Amino acid sequence: MRTILMIAAFFFLHSVSAQDLLPQTDFSGGFSLGARSSIGLVNDGKWQKPAFGTGGHFRLQFSERVNSEWFADHLKADLSNYGWRADTHIGWSLIYYLSSRKKPIIMPYVLAGHCFEYLKFTENINSSNYAERWSASVQGGLGTHFNLTDHFDFSLGIQYMLHLGTKIVPSNNNGITSFTNTKGAGIHDHVLLHLSINYKIADLW
Repeated sequence: MRTILMIAAFFFLHSVSAQDLLPQTDFSGGFSLGARSSIGLVNDGKWQKPAFGTGGHFRLQFSERVNSEWFADHLKADLSNYGWRADTHIGWSLIYYLSSRKKPIIMPYVLAGHCFEYLKFTENINSSNYAERWSASVQGGLGTHFNLTDHFDFSLGIQYMLHLGTKIVPSNNNGITSFTNTKGAGIHDHVLLHLSINYKIADLW
């Protein structure tokens, strides 16, 4: 969180003296970079704890109401006292703004998209004891931008992510930890919360 606040301060101070963006009627072609902090909420018994992590993204806006976000996140969670899990997401979302006002301070939106997830479970005392898998997912959610300047915004979002892939089942019996990949594809889900800072650096068209 300290790193994100330092980046936010840098972007804000830089935006005060930055050159104004070219005037537009629909904001298409806007390109921005962002950093974000994420919380993953899961509910699968004693093994699944909230995950915390960071990531980054860039946004490319197609029209006044339609934007896109291309992201990568890495989150980590403890699994009781025996191990930990790491989730890496790489994907994209389309953003649809609910307001057509020009440059509002608050811009609520809905989003939908797709991503790939790399999941790894690892034992605390033996890093060679692990299980991993890839899965594909779809996500949908809500969020809002808080536009502080023409260049700079904070964003808050919540999204529901639905994964299709094998499941990793951890267990600990008599002090022995094991991770088992189930056979066949199944549905697995979680909720993600994001706080991001974003800086618009160019109008591409």
